[in-house]
Amino acid sequence: MRLAVAVAAALAALSLAAPALAQDPAPRQPTISVMGTGEAELKPDFARIHVTVATQADTVAQASAANNTATERVLARIQGLGVKREDIRTVNFQVFQTPPQLGPDGKEVKTPKFSANHQLRITTRDLDGVGRLAGEILASGDMTFQSVAFGLDRQEEGGDRAREAAVRDARRQAEIYAAAAGVSLGRLLEIRDGSAQPFEPQPDMRMSMAMAKGAESVPIVPPATIRYTANVQLVWEMAGKP
Repeated sequence: MRLAVAVAAALAALSLAAPALAQDPAPRQPTISVMGTGEAELKPDFARIHVTVATQADTVAQASAANNTATERVLARIQGLGVKREDIRTVNFQVFQTPPQLGPDGKEVKTPKFSANHQLRITTRDLDGVGRLAGEILASGDMTFQSVAFGLDRQEEGGDRAREAAVRDARRQAEIYAAAAGVSLGRLLEIRDGSAQPFEPQPDMRMSMAMAKGAESVPIVPPATIRYTANVQLVWEMAGKP
């Protein structure tokens, strides 16, 4: 008797649970997903010139000592051009075996065994004087001009403005899509951050440097602005008709 009651109770419980198990899952809320892009332009605050002081010798110690002496001459020359000592920084210093060199006849040319390279970064806020400074560097036999780039003190400001513009662009696109589909935007569900970075193509200075060897100034024109770009993905609920 007790077994019959237990079985009946179990069957009753299953019959009550069956409708719940048979229910369909809630329908997924339709969404609108849009990728927005934005730009911001800011005037550069400084220029950075990269140079290399190179020396050679038959031993590591001699190459390092010769490079130290040449670097001191370079620092004195750069400071003499009005650049502050704190605006000159070491980027890299290395001593390595000098690679073999071949002469016109194909035979190996005897060269010092070791080379020392001291890479320096010079920062200047006189943007209009960058060409003159580069010309002075070229006139020095102790330095090799590597590159020039322009930058901002307020890096975050450029990225933030570009992000704000990207969000506005995403909303504009989403509103266009919604209006065309005859619906409206609901809640903002998701924000997926994209990249925000400066985009300022640097000029190829190799030809200018070759032509300007020995000149008092190099024709370097600072960019009027540095452009930042950003992208962001936003997802909205799709509501009913507006």
